[in-house]
Amino acid sequence: MAKLMAIAGTGINTSSLPAALLPSRLRFNPMPGCLRVVKSPLSIPARIRRRLLTDKVRASSAAVVIETTPDPIIDEKKLNIRKNVLACPICFERVIWNGDSNLSMEAVARSSLECKTCKKSYSGKDSHLDLTITGGGKVYGEPMPASTELFRFPLVSFLYERGWRQSFSIWGGFPGPEKEFELIKDYLKPVLGGSIIDASCGSGMFSRLFAKSGLFSLVVALDFSETMLQQCYDFIKQDKNFPQENLIMVRADISRLPFPSSSVDAVHAGAALHCWPSPSSAVAEISRVLKPGGMFVATTYIVDGPFSYLPLSRPLRQNIAQISGSHVFLSEKELEELCTSCGLVNFTSTRNRMFVMISAMKPVV
Repeated sequence: MAKLMAIAGTGINTSSLPAALLPSRLRFNPMPGCLRVVKSPLSIPARIRRRLLTDKVRASSAAVVIETTPDPIIDEKKLNIRKNVLACPICFERVIWNGDSNLSMEAVARSSLECKTCKKSYSGKDSHLDLTITGGGKVYGEPMPASTELFRFPLVSFLYERGWRQSFSIWGGFPGPEKEFELIKDYLKPVLGGSIIDASCGSGMFSRLFAKSGLFSLVVALDFSETMLQQCYDFIKQDKNFPQENLIMVRADISRLPFPSSSVDAVHAGAALHCWPSPSSAVAEISRVLKPGGMFVATTYIVDGPFSYLPLSRPLRQNIAQISGSHVFLSEKELEELCTSCGLVNFTSTRNRMFVMISAMKPVV
């Protein structure tokens, strides 16, 4: 051993010696020692230890978020609201919902509804529930006015949010969806948190705004046009963050609404009053389904000015209504009388050129 130490002290290159001749202290592999140093928390600088600890906490927090499941109590509440809102359009008794308890729109399409009183069943379609009286029939059908049938054409439904609705701002003074939505919210303040029907919703421009706002417990996107409802469905599927549990789509006749009496908190009808075959029948139905204190908000256009003073303006308007099914309103007073004759009170309105937004309330008993 002494000889070997002497050799080492003379500066001889020990790397050329056999490993067996080297002392154990000289024979070592540096890697295990390095690994032991890294593993020892005492040897890691405090700054690096804090960084590693922070990353570990973040990773743990992310894992917790991913594994979190929705609160079943909240889902059950929304499911009960959805299942209790619809009724048979014949007798207005609540229907029994048969189908998947999932809150997705695909689950709605797989569902069926049954009326125990009328013994009639209603089924889900690709994108919506069909609750028209003749829905599901294979032979019998009824012709609808031109203003109703127009919006059932796929091309018109496709173009509605791709220029058609935007043109209302140019010729009619409509403020645009965002500003209209702000006005609507002001009118609906007394019933925020309740359920709302977006009647004649078209491609669902406002239905989607209502659902995404979180201001309502349930939004019903309702229209007679299957192609409009399909467009609404397509827009929703393009939005990965859309809250599907907040909205259902229903095909129904505006003059035969599939809801129990005094069951909904609000009804909105955007740019629709003038398209209804019978505005009085429609508003009377809206009055029926509203709860006491419920709100009706609608937009349409008024043709006043020089045209309203023409001697033949009213007969001409009647002829237009008979041929096309579309109605021309000549004054806000007409709209107020329409609402009051259907049992609504506290009429108010907002004008901008031809555009008018009206609101009225169902009296509190």
